[in-house]
Amino acid sequence: MKKMKNIKTSIKGILAVLAVFALNTNCSDSVLNQDNPNDLVPTSFWQTPEDANKAIIGAYSPFLAITYYSRFEIFLSDYRDDVVNGFNTSDRTAAGAFNATADRNAPKWMWEAQFRGVSRSNDVLFYVPNIEMDETEKNNIIGEAHFIRGLNYFNLINNFLNVPIIKTPISEIAAPDLIPQAPPADTWALIEEDLKMAQSKLPSSWPATQTGRATYGAATGMLGKVYLYQKKYDLAKAEFAKIMGTTYTLTDDYAANFTEEFENNVESIFEIQLISDGNQGWGADSASSGSGSAYQADLAPVGYTNQNTMRVNQWALDLFLDEKTINGEIDPRTYTTFFWNTQDSTQYQGKSLKSRTYLNASYEEAFSPTGTNIFGNKYADWEFNGKKESRDGGWHASGNNVRLLRYADVLLMFAEAEVMSNGGNSTQPAVDAVNEVRRRVDMPEFTTVTMQDIEDERIKELTFERTRYFDLLRWGRVKSRIVESDFKSESGGTGSYKPGREYLAIPLSELDGNNNDEGFKQNPGY
Repeated sequence: MKKMKNIKTSIKGILAVLAVFALNTNCSDSVLNQDNPNDLVPTSFWQTPEDANKAIIGAYSPFLAITYYSRFEIFLSDYRDDVVNGFNTSDRTAAGAFNATADRNAPKWMWEAQFRGVSRSNDVLFYVPNIEMDETEKNNIIGEAHFIRGLNYFNLINNFLNVPIIKTPISEIAAPDLIPQAPPADTWALIEEDLKMAQSKLPSSWPATQTGRATYGAATGMLGKVYLYQKKYDLAKAEFAKIMGTTYTLTDDYAANFTEEFENNVESIFEIQLISDGNQGWGADSASSGSGSAYQADLAPVGYTNQNTMRVNQWALDLFLDEKTINGEIDPRTYTTFFWNTQDSTQYQGKSLKSRTYLNASYEEAFSPTGTNIFGNKYADWEFNGKKESRDGGWHASGNNVRLLRYADVLLMFAEAEVMSNGGNSTQPAVDAVNEVRRRVDMPEFTTVTMQDIEDERIKELTFERTRYFDLLRWGRVKSRIVESDFKSESGGTGSYKPGREYLAIPLSELDGNNNDEGFKQNPGY
């Protein structure tokens, strides 16, 4: 994916850079003030269909930054949940220990990357409608911009809660240093509006050369998720139903969802398109910076990474082992998700699954016959990529995509919305949706389902897929599951917790750069 020039700064900095563009368009008509044709300014850039396409690809680009989905996002999602017990104290484990204060790097970097995506989407939405081009192509690009902005704001509100709403370029904002935080209800409304607009303008599919661009299905699935997070259950299940039984289906092999070889498959609804491009640049989304799956080093077992990494809390493995397949074997998802000390195997999809990690090493070969630590295995891709460790070849040697939304998740969210809209009671549509997920991995089918069944299934299906912490957050269970436990024992525990720290601190750079003392404040608990 071609990427535009990075703007590595805070919201205020992004707006300030764009202000230069505005100044260039408001000078006198003196020959001394004519635009340099070699400079990228609004008057020289936003002219052609090619410009519009470059701009929308630039809006996707922040997703690929190492400060976002390429790596650091995982510390603000999976590393905060009750499955992961991150080793040592650092920026990587601070959020999970409720110690990601306003001066920490991880929240600051991701805030910047997310608002960079918002800013670039705003540019597209402001300038592209005025470009003479094919109307269908124009509408598709505008739909993508709404989707990208909506997805970034979805991440912002779930991480920071109290965020400013910015919908236009800087040239349209009189006092950018006075932008207030919006009430969360207003931010949710903007996300809904963006995704509805995306639905109305996005195609159901793209040509193979454009794989990875947002589609009607991606907008619809995300809109359903947005409704679910707000407990608008009837609206949520209606959106999910629009894409159930259509072009999406489950892959035959569960593990195919986490390898580079089988990315963008029939189950995929939206993925972050990471690339093994050989670049090693750190932190940006410019053309010289790597866009590979650097997060793999933080899921890999000890000894197969040079990062601190983590271990899995015992309860999670126990949940996977609680029930057997219809053949009396271990749930095949367990082997894809975890690496643990066992000699057991499961026959699945014509293969004998065993606990293995990089270079097909058994637990005994990797560690010892008596080891008890449980490690991550999902996304390791060891069976196909032939690597001896997670960073074999450098940060960006693997291009394994991040699967942000896949059909199995939609089925389980539909089941949740169906049960909750019926007072917590089982319904046949909910049972059918959960059973479709379970059938794929040879698990016995349910005759009724409870919310506990759905939660357990989400853990087994979606662990290490950036969902568990935000499930706990929307269910109001962060404190009971994480604070009142020893699940963060490897990184200093949760003694820093205060009410409100379920959300991250607003970065100090944003507080210092905003002069609206009454309308832009630090989150509670910090």
